[in-house]
Amino acid sequence: MSTTLLWSIVICLCYQINIAQISGKVIDKTTKEGIPYVSIWIENGSNGTNAEADGKFTLLTSESKSTVIFSALGYEKKILPGSREMIVELEPTAIELSEVVVVKKYGTKQIEIGETENSLLQAYENGPRIGIKFFPYIEKYKKTKFIKQVVLNTDCRIQEAILKIHLYKVNQDGLPGEELMNKDFVVSVNKGVKRTAFNLSNFNLLMPKEGIFVGFERLKIESNKYEKSVFDANTQSNFIQTSFCPFVLCNRVERSYDYLFSEGEWRKENVLSEQKGTSKTTIYEPAINLVLTN
Repeated sequence: MSTTLLWSIVICLCYQINIAQISGKVIDKTTKEGIPYVSIWIENGSNGTNAEADGKFTLLTSESKSTVIFSALGYEKKILPGSREMIVELEPTAIELSEVVVVKKYGTKQIEIGETENSLLQAYENGPRIGIKFFPYIEKYKKTKFIKQVVLNTDCRIQEAILKIHLYKVNQDGLPGEELMNKDFVVSVNKGVKRTAFNLSNFNLLMPKEGIFVGFERLKIESNKYEKSVFDANTQSNFIQTSFCPFVLCNRVERSYDYLFSEGEWRKENVLSEQKGTSKTTIYEPAINLVLTN
């Protein structure tokens, strides 16, 4: 066997391993209809994607054998071995109807919370797929206890892009816990650098006394794709860089840790630098505000 042929076989085998493709469709087990924008992750890995509006998905992985996590609000999470063609059925979760408590709304006053001392906003094209901001509860909020709006500062490079907004209760360990809404809250953002408020009035959500985590999830879907030509100084050539809109702007704040979402779970990530000898360092926190009303 010639050296050239041998290397060709090796390259082909490596190519097959390095770009293993998992694809298929996520459907509702009851209705058999596609579930839009399902979050899909490789277990024990950083790679992930989202299902399209019709439930179809494609996920590339460098692992020859991968376990895949499928997650969507209103459905039970499912963990399955990855394969070339998958039909994934998610079971709708039963919604327990709690005792209805009628709280009268007035809507005569409102406050906006979440402003930071540092108003310098920056967008990161390769930033996290899910980013969150914590809003602690303050006693004065009892006069404006309803969550009226979520406000995002975004930079959208295409005509329109969509993302998910998440609202989490606080677990006993201080991490994001159960979601306050029982189905995905998908919103659209128009082109440009702007501030957009999304109305939550119809959900009758109260500001939890333990505080609340508010987050966004950038969807890796075809309609959100943004491509641009970038010059590589090393190769002296142009290449196409792909990212997904919209980019959520961030503020620089001082913290001792950040929150990281990976494989469908939240954890605290220590960001301290021991060399600095300080208890805090600068991180980039999503520029998210909340509007509360009475």
